[in-house]
Amino acid sequence: MSDKVPTVKASVVELRMAPRKVDIVASLVRGRSVEDALVILAHTQRRSAEPIAKLIESAKANAINNHNFKPEGLKITSLQVNAGTRLKRYRPISRGQAHPFMKRTSNVYIEITGDLKPAKEKVSTKTTVTKTTKSAKKAK
Repeated sequence: MSDKVPTVKASVVELRMAPRKVDIVASLVRGRSVEDALVILAHTQRRSAEPIAKLIESAKANAINNHNFKPEGLKITSLQVNAGTRLKRYRPISRGQAHPFMKRTSNVYIEITGDLKPAKEKVSTKTTVTKTTKSAKKAK
């Protein structure tokens, strides 16, 4: 038997912020409960706090609405920030020269886990329809 814990995943790809800056905010909420993380991010004065909060809310909504998790007790098990593609740009300098620089992007991946709601008993919604034959209609 496998004791696999159910998890829900969500991601933000090509976030236009440098991964180093996003990872600073991600480290504040890594391993915490979802509710604590949202409170911390609401009071964090960093530009990357808003997209991470939106990502956590998205994962929470996925867990509750799509995967039948209980809303209370959700916990962040994994929050990764990786480097995305780099936009290569050039800045003009003196004597007609140009120096290259990179606009960095980030890929953020989150996994949350929690308790599943108890499965509901299936109630049959089918109604029985009886067919009447032509001879039964004539008899009426």
